[in-house]
Amino acid sequence: MEEQKSKDSGGLFFIEQSIWTKMIAHCQSEQPMEACGLLSGTGGHAETIWMMENVENSPTAFAMDMEQIRRVFRQIEEKGERLVGIYHSHPTAPPVPSSRDIEFANYPEAAYIIVSLAKRIPEIGIYHILEKRVTPILFYIV
Repeated sequence: MEEQKSKDSGGLFFIEQSIWTKMIAHCQSEQPMEACGLLSGTGGHAETIWMMENVENSPTAFAMDMEQIRRVFRQIEEKGERLVGIYHSHPTAPPVPSSRDIEFANYPEAAYIIVSLAKRIPEIGIYHILEKRVTPILFYIV
């Protein structure tokens, strides 16, 4: 088990190695635009990745299509899973939530994952965002 970023932990988050790899690859493939997607699973454990379309088609912002979100939520429910994470990339910024990310964080039960592609090796930050308060989460790649 590989431990990542333990400072001021707001909980624990586990992500399958295969999901981690697919998430990073998705973010890299969308450059220079931001990529976005959902993670589902059980008990804070990301087991399934749902690559979403960034309808903003922007290098500094993302938004998901509501109809696509509804379809994916139905599929998540059919699998017996629940939403555990929302990810997006920052092509040129660090892996910390922007003011816009915080403003539009509407799923307090989900971890917010930011994949920074600003450096040669991607950097990841994972957070709980509740009532505009951002708390880093300790996470493990399993």
